[in-house]
Amino acid sequence: MKKIGFDNKKYIKLQSQNIAKRVAKFNKLYLEFGGKLFDDNHASRVLPGFEPDSKIKMLLNLKDKVEIVLVINANHIEKNKMRSDLGITYSQDLLRLIDSFNTVELKIGGVVITHFNKQDEAIKLRKNLEKSKIRVAYHYAIDNYPNNVDNILSDNGFGKNEYLETEREIIVVTAPGPGSGKMATCLSQMYHDNKHGLKSGYAKFETFPIWNLPLNHPVNLAYEAATVDLYDVNMIDPFHLEAYQTIAINYNRDVEVFPVLNDLLIRIMGKQIYKSPTDMGVNMVGYCICDDEVCQQAAKEEILRRYYETAIDVRRDVLTEDSLFKMETIMNKVGITKENRLVAVKANELAAKTKEPAVAIEYDGQIITGKTSKLMGASSAALLNAMKIAAGLPDEHILSEQVLTPIQELKTKHLKGHNPRLHTDEVLIALAVDSTTSEECALALKALEKLEGCDVHSSVILSQVDVNVFKKLGMRLTMDPIYQTKKLYHSK
Repeated sequence: MKKIGFDNKKYIKLQSQNIAKRVAKFNKLYLEFGGKLFDDNHASRVLPGFEPDSKIKMLLNLKDKVEIVLVINANHIEKNKMRSDLGITYSQDLLRLIDSFNTVELKIGGVVITHFNKQDEAIKLRKNLEKSKIRVAYHYAIDNYPNNVDNILSDNGFGKNEYLETEREIIVVTAPGPGSGKMATCLSQMYHDNKHGLKSGYAKFETFPIWNLPLNHPVNLAYEAATVDLYDVNMIDPFHLEAYQTIAINYNRDVEVFPVLNDLLIRIMGKQIYKSPTDMGVNMVGYCICDDEVCQQAAKEEILRRYYETAIDVRRDVLTEDSLFKMETIMNKVGITKENRLVAVKANELAAKTKEPAVAIEYDGQIITGKTSKLMGASSAALLNAMKIAAGLPDEHILSEQVLTPIQELKTKHLKGHNPRLHTDEVLIALAVDSTTSEECALALKALEKLEGCDVHSSVILSQVDVNVFKKLGMRLTMDPIYQTKKLYHSK
């Protein structure tokens, strides 16, 4: 049984209570949500015990007071910006989020399209949303934002933006990803509320960095590792230190923008509410860690996974070598090296021995490997071996040739494929077919759920098919930044 380091029930209770206290200070509160509202898997990995849907459960405690406003950048719509973790565009994720909120019956206040400059795709998206009775507002780029406060708080600034009228006390402002314009949307809405005689307030819901953990705590450094592409850096909040003589951890973007943001808030709200960027946050996560050692270890493991992700992005020219250097610096701070990822060590040892790609999976304290063969790729072999061990089956062949041979023929003869080896999805389908007549296959298939949360490593970059299967199974995959072949074109 995996060790727990985080008290999820306490978190939901404390977070709900503190949001309610913050709401009581205003007629209406715009609550900017950083990170993911649904499926916060990063938090669940670095804080074992944190449930991926904790934020939604917390909001459901305040359901009758909450209204959701979603924000998307028109430039992201136009360029089909992708969410790499989901493999879909920001526009598609916006629709996915709307469906998810509707499923749990949280009220949708509308969508704000920021940085609007008559982009064709943004206009199309608005029309499609309005066909579904979802209100949409355009917000425009403001010259010298956020520095020219006089211009921002004028008819030339926020005054140009369309106003999205909302009804409830808590307006949760969220987005498909970073750079969407959540904070500017909150401020613009507050500006228009003020013109309508309504005094509204602002607060920020960020899980990371955790303000009351040390600067170089592995959990906070895991946040830096997760945002290496955004160049975020954790730092001591100097405004908080000056105001309260207390150390609090924040990150560079919030610290840099605070003087201007504070000026905007004072002018909109009529008085100073916050003395530091940390004051703006509503974050009870640090109070709910029940085993710091467990969380530190989990964070170190996450940093290693992020290192390999960054190495892949560098190999694909998505990121530069500077990002990899930063990752190595973070690893040095927490005292780990690549050798600490045992599945990577074992996969590479087997690859060196066989001169072929290899995969390793860690299950229940043991490392299970899979090598490349004429029948299966290394991913398929490792997954099948892990399923057999999880099911308590002997190390024997359990798939019948009657099922495997037709699949290989279909791939090569009819679909004109050059690789007869079975991918992970094909092995799972073969198992499902064989499970109707084979008790061993049925047991192996049933054991699949036991592999959720297991670490996996491949000695080469896998096909997108295998990557997707491991992701859907909830397994934590890393890969060496090496392509299996020397071809110039590599399909994802």
